[in-house]
Amino acid sequence: MSTPGVRPLVAGNWKMHGTLREAAALAEAVRTGAGAVPGVELLVCPPFPHVPGVAAVLRGGPVAVGAQDCHAAARGAHTGDVSAPMLRDAGATHVILGHSERRANHGETDAAVRAKAEAALAAGLVPIICVGESEAERLAGQAEAVVGAQLAASLPEGFAAAGGVVAYEPVWAIGTGRTPTEAEIAAVHGTIRKRLAARFGAAGGGLRILYGGSVKPSNATAILALANVDGGLIGGASLVAEDFLAIARAAKPG
Repeated sequence: MSTPGVRPLVAGNWKMHGTLREAAALAEAVRTGAGAVPGVELLVCPPFPHVPGVAAVLRGGPVAVGAQDCHAAARGAHTGDVSAPMLRDAGATHVILGHSERRANHGETDAAVRAKAEAALAAGLVPIICVGESEAERLAGQAEAVVGAQLAASLPEGFAAAGGVVAYEPVWAIGTGRTPTEAEIAAVHGTIRKRLAARFGAAGGGLRILYGGSVKPSNATAILALANVDGGLIGGASLVAEDFLAIARAAKPG
């Protein structure tokens, strides 16, 4: 069950998958099934080129649209990048920032993630900021310290007031089929909650904390029932509408 009084959020990160036709069909399938998931907020995050098309399919319905990254600048000579105002104009309401794949593949630092989050807030987007430890850090007993440091350096001022979202994704569990134990997930989410409350006060106590990392229909009920788990950031399973919706049905409003 999610944090009391908090509406769960189940977000699909489609990563670099699909043609526009496939994305539109997937969005339509999610929209069609969303009525069977009362009390849970649904969000899909397609690749950049598909954001406008998916937004058009979902316009006026219960499913929101997000993006997978944005640049820290609102405009400028940044070849290949996309700004937060462009995403907002294309129909996005949320943006994933600091995903471990961005941190690893593009060398993104906590400072870079924070700058992007500030840009997202300025554009009226809700940032979903990802944090998580590597396998070596987990084995060394540093998971909670690493996540705490990422939170401190990645979250900007104004994050809580804008209803920002934190997603805990242990790096070693993303796309591997491996997941932490329920006790390990609960411990890190508890630490995140304490950090948010210490920094943002009462508002921090009500911010949503998502879990991501090899979530699938078979393990969603157990994971989403944990304290301080307010939904999920879903990767591979979000590419199959039936699986994504089954995970969403496992989320219980607090």
